[in-house]
Amino acid sequence: MNESYQYISFYGLTFNVANCLSTIITVLIVFGLFFFLSRKISLRPGKAQNLLEWIVDFTNGIVKNAIPEKREASPIMLYVFVMFAFIFVSNQLGLILQVAIGGKTFVKSPTADPIVAMSLGLIALVLSHYYGVQKLGLKGYLGTYIKPVGFLFPINLLEEFTNFLTLSLRLYGNIFAGEVLLSLIMQVAASHGWLTFVGAMPLSIIWQGFSVFIGAIQAYVFVTLSSVYISHKIESE
Repeated sequence: MNESYQYISFYGLTFNVANCLSTIITVLIVFGLFFFLSRKISLRPGKAQNLLEWIVDFTNGIVKNAIPEKREASPIMLYVFVMFAFIFVSNQLGLILQVAIGGKTFVKSPTADPIVAMSLGLIALVLSHYYGVQKLGLKGYLGTYIKPVGFLFPINLLEEFTNFLTLSLRLYGNIFAGEVLLSLIMQVAASHGWLTFVGAMPLSIIWQGFSVFIGAIQAYVFVTLSSVYISHKIESE
C-alpha cells in the first residue's frame, strides 16, 4: 500500500479514502453543475441552457461519428455524456483542490489513481460486450472472435486486454504525471524563500493551464475510444 494515503477496511475489503472522497466530490460537482444548468429549461434558452445543450450536442456528436445508425447510437449517448462529464471534472479536481493532512492525501484527482482509471476502462469494456451480445446474439458475437479466420482467435482475445489497458492507463498516466509535476513545481517554489517562489509561480500557472487542456483532451479521447470499441462490437463485419 502507498503510505501517502489513508486506508480503511470494511468486511475484509480495503478502500483508499482519497479515492472514495475524491470520487464523491466529483459526483457532487457533476450533479450540482448539471442540476444548475437544467433548472430553467424553456423554448427560449438562456446561457445556462445553451451551455447544457452544447455539451449534449458535443457528446452526441462523438457517438454519431462512431455509430452512424441512430437506433444503435441512441442508447449509448447518455453513457458518453455522463462519462465525459465525470472524467473531465475528475481530471480537473486535483488542479483546484488537493487536501493532505499529516502526510496523508485525502482529496486529489480520482483519475490520477490506476484503480479508478481501470474501473472506468472496465465499464467501457463490459458495455461493449453487452451491446455486442444484444445486437448479434451470444453465438453470433462469439463468432466474431474467429473472423476473418480461426487462427486469429488468440490475437482477437489479446486485443480485448490491450484495449482495456491502453484505454485505462493512458488516462491514468497523463493525469498522474500532471499532478506529480505540479507538486514538484510547488516544492521548488517553497525551497528557497521568495526568490524561488516568484520564479516558480509563472511556471505553475502555465502548467495548470496546460493541465486543464490535457484533462479535457483525455476525457474526449476516453469517450471517443469507448464509442469506437462499442461500434466494433455491434457491427457484424
